Amino acid sequence: MPLREPSFSIGIEEEYLLVDRQSRDLVSEPPPALIDAYEIRLSGHFSREFLRTQIEVGTSVCGSIAEARADLMHLRRTVAEIAREHGLAPIAASTHPFAQWRKQKPTDKLRYRILQEDMQVVAHRLLICGMHVHVGIEEDNLRIDLFNQVPYFLPHLLALSTSSPFWEGTETGLRSYRLCVFDELPRTGLPENFASYGEYRRAVELMIAAGLVEDATKIWWDVRPSARFPTLEMRITDVCTRIDDAICCAALFRCVCRMLYRLRRDNQRWRVYARMLVEENRWRAQRYGLDQGMVDFGRGEIVPFPDLMEELLGILREDAEFFDCVNEIEHARNIISRGTSSHMQVEAYRAALQSGATPEEALRRVVDALIEATEAGL
Repeated sequence: MPLREPSFSIGIEEEYLLVDRQSRDLVSEPPPALIDAYEIRLSGHFSREFLRTQIEVGTSVCGSIAEARADLMHLRRTVAEIAREHGLAPIAASTHPFAQWRKQKPTDKLRYRILQEDMQVVAHRLLICGMHVHVGIEEDNLRIDLFNQVPYFLPHLLALSTSSPFWEGTETGLRSYRLCVFDELPRTGLPENFASYGEYRRAVELMIAAGLVEDATKIWWDVRPSARFPTLEMRITDVCTRIDDAICCAALFRCVCRMLYRLRRDNQRWRVYARMLVEENRWRAQRYGLDQGMVDFGRGEIVPFPDLMEELLGILREDAEFFDCVNEIEHARNIISRGTSSHMQVEAYRAALQSGATPEEALRRVVDALIEATEAGL
């Protein structure tokens, strides 16, 4: 029976932090009128997150990258407009430069109360945001087959998205400190490998029967078969401060999925490397981002990130043309040239210090830069 081509529909979810425009600190308890306005104007596309200072938006199921971009632009614009009416602003960054997790309040929702009770201080520290990208792959076994192969590319996507160099006022020296916090949870990181969809479901059902999880939404791998939709859900990326960077990462993931499908259609597949090897590139992306290169496992050596991306862009060219998103994936070159949000934040901080600002003043200037970059072009 011929392999049925997936729809490759795309949807993007982003999480934002709400800051006070005067203090630049997080708002631990946003006004109810703000949340009411979001729920009314973004009905079906807005939700509260674990901490009250966090919100999440999600696009519709989109058929093209252009449609996803327009949808995400509308969501960001609406979030910013409503926040401004209350003296607040959203920042699209995976950590806040100086906020204290101990001062944040959890959202009063059953799911989050259970998480808080189960995970204790590990959950309380989840003052982090991410971006998730769903790609429609309707056939169960094909979705698992691609799920097994896609982890090789996840460090590349993380490196392009990094936006969390600070934690509680400390310059961490990492491009993505977010993963340090998230990896404290169980069932995170790179996923397991499964021979079939049936094997995956049996593993999930065993965990449910044992009382370890209520459902598969409590499995938080860097990529996972969505528990709610017939999609492959990429979760490794930091939330991108600039919308063009977010769209680039989303387009690249969608193209990788189609490229892997093409290989399967032609009785080929991407080589699945040992998890310990991919973990090394994941760490290098987390620590260095674009700056120090990653291991090319075929060559057995560290290769500069720009060279790896040029090779990947060449591999994905056919798929980008199919989806009419060549410009979007090639935006990766712009990210490499000027840096990610993480670079922008660190540069703003150091420039402020050099101009005579105190560390506290310099961190507030980083927040200003994040507000400006989040709202740019909206």
